[in-house]
Amino acid sequence: MRRSALAAVLLAATFAALPAHSALETQPGSPGAATPTAAPAKLEEKLVATRHSIALGGREIRYTATAGTLVLKDEAGKDKASMFYVAYVKDGEADVSKRSVTFTFNGGPGSSSVWLHLGAFGPRRVAMTDEGWALPPPSRLVDNEESLLDLTDLVFIDPVTTGFSRPAPGENANQFHGVQEDVKAVAELIRLWTVRNGRWGSPKFLAGESYGTTRAAGLAGYLQSELGIYLNGVTLISTVLQFQTLSFNVGNDLPYPLYLPSYTATAWFHKKLPADLQVDLAKAIEESKRFAAGEYTLALLRGNRLSSDERRALAGKLSRLTGLSVEYLLAANLRPVIEPFTKELLRSERTTVGRLDSRFRGLDLAAVGAEPEVDPSYAAIKGEFTSALNAYVKGELGFSSDLNYEILTDKVRPWSFEDWPNQYVNVAEKLREAMAQNPALRVFVGCGTYDLATPFFAAEYTFDHLGFDPTYTARTTLHRYGAGHMMYIRAEDRRQLKRDLAEFYRTALGG
Repeated sequence: MRRSALAAVLLAATFAALPAHSALETQPGSPGAATPTAAPAKLEEKLVATRHSIALGGREIRYTATAGTLVLKDEAGKDKASMFYVAYVKDGEADVSKRSVTFTFNGGPGSSSVWLHLGAFGPRRVAMTDEGWALPPPSRLVDNEESLLDLTDLVFIDPVTTGFSRPAPGENANQFHGVQEDVKAVAELIRLWTVRNGRWGSPKFLAGESYGTTRAAGLAGYLQSELGIYLNGVTLISTVLQFQTLSFNVGNDLPYPLYLPSYTATAWFHKKLPADLQVDLAKAIEESKRFAAGEYTLALLRGNRLSSDERRALAGKLSRLTGLSVEYLLAANLRPVIEPFTKELLRSERTTVGRLDSRFRGLDLAAVGAEPEVDPSYAAIKGEFTSALNAYVKGELGFSSDLNYEILTDKVRPWSFEDWPNQYVNVAEKLREAMAQNPALRVFVGCGTYDLATPFFAAEYTFDHLGFDPTYTARTTLHRYGAGHMMYIRAEDRRQLKRDLAEFYRTALGG
């Protein structure tokens, strides 16, 4: 990869009100002088552009990378927040209206865009083994042969309080920390970037991962209804739109059957299923899905009306599909929850399995306890991506900041769900409304087989209930990959994801 300076740091002065003085005010320091009011601190927009090239699909792509901040203001011109982004724009396009742009972000809430940026879609990625296991530190970057840059320009966005994005001095960060508050802030950055880069005429896409899919669904509706920005496509990686599918709350039995096929896949990977199920993963998953959507769901509906014999019989069938003991499942009231599952499955081996990616194993201090100490699948990537991002932004992109780059932070909590009082968040309806208003809008859904954070069967359930008109199904494509939440860390999945997305973009653009 070649890098040369394209532009020095560009500074744009922002609005700042001067302190008011009355006609009777005396000079500072004189007797009876009023204490001058300090001017509010000004936010500066700092942008650094560099030029690079990469070989994708057998041809060289020359592009400009721009790393920097945009300042969000209210209608009166008051600074509200500074948001960090990195944009990659292909050079040499005579007509940018024919070149699509994809606005990309991760989830959390509280996550920066580092995972999709340096793991999946950007022109540089963190080097890992082919299976996605971490290499010894320090981390290093390599050209990403599966980057989407040959398909679309890319803008990676860090929501307020993540990455280098921060509220303006004196502004309450809570105004950005909520489902709708977050959507409005990210939408404003998208609008500003579109205006300043002359991209109103370009086809537009969103790409989000995890809670970023929640944001993407909300944005699809907000951009269209409030800003008149219509989209060609939305990519959802490791999807959560309907929060009832993931909420293990008393009285909500929906997650248990939706998680079961992911438990089955996990037990298969760690060789904890009966011999006949270990032969073929696909057949094991299909058996699990049939049982989950049929007998298991009906049994949960009956609750305490199950007899002791029926409970034990059901526990036996669950044990076959989960690798957990009958006695454990009876003690769990036939309702195994994620964290206890990740601790229990390999307890006899004194190891745990990952939540983001259940292929990973962890070592706790003790084999007792209900939940693992850490998620080994997150521990394996946190350090790699943190060091790589910080080195890359300063070393290759030329952007420098003394702020801590917040990879994944709890500082956004509490997160507001006030637009969904006394109910589960469900932005699937926002997405449906956007698709109803925009018949050209297409949706791509990518799921990980070993993802225990956002299981694939829950995503299937959500889209099986996205309206009841066949046109929604016709515009939605679902794909499942052989790793976990960040399926792209596995080389085979990353390559397949690129092939699938290439077809998605071709279709969404009318190719």
